[in-house]
Amino acid sequence: MDGERTLYAALEAVYGLWHTPPRPGTTPSRAAELLAGAVTRDAWLPDDKNYVGITKEHSDGSYEQNKIFSISWTNGLSAAVPCLQAAHRLGDETIRAAALACIDNIVQNSLDPRCGLPNETWDAENGWSCRGWWFDGMYTGGHSGYLVGQTLYYILKAYRLEAARGIDHPDWLAFVQGVVPRLAAARNGDGEYPFTLSEQTGAGLEYDSLGSAWCLAAEAALMQLTGDTADLPAMERSEAHYYDAFIRRAECYGGPPDTSKAVDSEGVLAYIRVARLLHELTGKAVYLDHLRDALCYEYSFKFCYNVPVQVPPLSRLGWSSCGGSITSVANPHIHPMSCTVADEMFYYLRRRPDAYIESRLKDTVGWSLQTFNTFDREYDYGRAGWMSERFCHCEGLLVQTYPDGSLASTWFALMPWACGSVLEGVCGTWWNYKGNTA
Repeated sequence: MDGERTLYAALEAVYGLWHTPPRPGTTPSRAAELLAGAVTRDAWLPDDKNYVGITKEHSDGSYEQNKIFSISWTNGLSAAVPCLQAAHRLGDETIRAAALACIDNIVQNSLDPRCGLPNETWDAENGWSCRGWWFDGMYTGGHSGYLVGQTLYYILKAYRLEAARGIDHPDWLAFVQGVVPRLAAARNGDGEYPFTLSEQTGAGLEYDSLGSAWCLAAEAALMQLTGDTADLPAMERSEAHYYDAFIRRAECYGGPPDTSKAVDSEGVLAYIRVARLLHELTGKAVYLDHLRDALCYEYSFKFCYNVPVQVPPLSRLGWSSCGGSITSVANPHIHPMSCTVADEMFYYLRRRPDAYIESRLKDTVGWSLQTFNTFDREYDYGRAGWMSERFCHCEGLLVQTYPDGSLASTWFALMPWACGSVLEGVCGTWWNYKGNTA
């Protein structure tokens, strides 16, 4: 190990000295039932064929729903596909039907014929467009490589889930097959996929972003399904670029469109999937090496101990920070997106036993199973299964208040993508691991 990555050995040593596990939580099966049930019951809008961005509860018991629709990242497929996973695990057709309706709506209606890319948002007044709530905060407006790539990746994940039940969705596969070549054609001379792409032509407009690795993850996932490896050499060059420019330097920036390319823990989650998929495709040991480096980078955002939170509701519950990850240097609260790569950690462990990675995996799943309502108002708001994206591990982050004006250490909101992050982690290979517990 050399360069910036030497910090990982130090981090592992600190972990050994300071580690405290998260408090016991519920089981994956109970989590799936509660979280997917709550998202389908309290955040699914059948007329709009999408999940709300946020559901809030007023003091009189009424709900306020903020739609802020997206095809992925913040709702859409980031909720639908994990709910589909949960539905398959639970045998719940109600949850599955909502998830399928969301996916079908995106596949059938989101494509912009001008550029051949999916539009990322929809509203009743303006219809489909790439101008979501994040658009005005971008330096170069256009389609987002992060969102488009993530959308294609999740459509393929849903395709595989359904295929495992003997159900074919050829239109889903055709949709991805039509978009992936356009993204590949927009790679620059370094092999990097675009951060933003033109609304009119789909040409790459802005680069210098790890988040666009979602496009590479989507292409690798498609290659797994079709067996067409013609573009594999170019994809391996792209992976080498992302590794050398971002992962090796331990400086992963350019994830979600709302962070102004801040260093964060979200963009690397795409690369983690890339390294796993390319190892599956090629069998090359270097991709396991790169996977571990990327996981260790994500762990640099992840707590290894439990902060003594002094503000309710987290203080009252004995809530654990261990296993949760800070989102970025721009948004330093803990949120659950890192739970989505539990399968990739498991994939690594099945090929290279590693006590440190295994303990970090247990922390991740353990944290996720104790961080949502297991009964009504457990976190002083909402119904069973409700979960927000924001957990405040220090007092400088506090913004939410109780009705009496006193500060609270979490947002009082149901956020489907946050629930989906936990579902994706616990409904994968962890489901049957060591007695179905953390």
